[in-house]
Amino acid sequence: MNLDVVGFGALNLDKLYRVNKIACKDEESYITGLTESCGGSAANTIVGLSRLGMKTGFIGKVAGDREGCLLLRNLQNEGVNTEAVVQAPEGRSGSVSGFVDSEGQRALYVDPGVNDLIEPYEVPEDYIQGARVLHLTSFVANTCNQSLEAQKQLLNEIPDDVHVSFDPGMLYIERGLEFLEPFLQKTDILLINEAELKLLLNGAGESQDICECGSKKLLEYGVKMVVVKRGDRGAYVTDGQSSHFVDALNVECVDTTGAGDAFNAGFIYGFIRGENLLQATKIGNFTAACSVQKKGATDGLPDTSKLEEMDH
Repeated sequence: MNLDVVGFGALNLDKLYRVNKIACKDEESYITGLTESCGGSAANTIVGLSRLGMKTGFIGKVAGDREGCLLLRNLQNEGVNTEAVVQAPEGRSGSVSGFVDSEGQRALYVDPGVNDLIEPYEVPEDYIQGARVLHLTSFVANTCNQSLEAQKQLLNEIPDDVHVSFDPGMLYIERGLEFLEPFLQKTDILLINEAELKLLLNGAGESQDICECGSKKLLEYGVKMVVVKRGDRGAYVTDGQSSHFVDALNVECVDTTGAGDAFNAGFIYGFIRGENLLQATKIGNFTAACSVQKKGATDGLPDTSKLEEMDH
């Protein structure tokens, strides 16, 4: 297949409601607008990489409903190979209802649908052969573990020359280190945000200490490099030999949806291009900055011509 990057994760149609505020328990807010866009963490990252000129593919599952048709067509329109996206004869495709306030902050509710129903035998054995990177993200897998087991089986069979990038997200982080260990042992690039790192390791203290000490702990599990996404404070990256805190770009934030996925695309792009840790992180910060200036998870993702602005 000779793809640069293959994504393996959920495919969701994001229904994003603009609201006056994010309501807490027993509170009310009102809706000011609604947009629909194709999403899913791994899918967002794969679309970002495709726009940066990478040859990409995806492993996932959709139903034959309206949402599934939109999700499949969107990947194809973005130049993503969809031969490994299973179309289920029944059920509903995944969706996310998101509520975004005027400051770009959000709350998300996930309906996994058939995302959680990928059987290990439905993953083509040779699909990732020749790829540079396999990028994994989480499934809800609350009652159905098929997709989770499919990920684990693929990791056990992965060729030595395929690097693994892994963004566990809060869904996997909440299950703890014992759950994550089989993934971490196979992970070359761990992409995690600071809140997730703090929860996973029961971190306390200053932000800088959490990043440094938490990352050092995760390297002990076999991870080759740890990238901690810190929102508007940038990112921290280490491979145990060199470490960097890299500031975020100062831009106007319209919507943070997909910002972490956009960062992932930039970092993985830099990694594949042979950039060092510092430069790959700078590219990640740049792609995230582009993303948050537009509504939705993928509208702001840059192409390679946009990357030239980094040098100006």
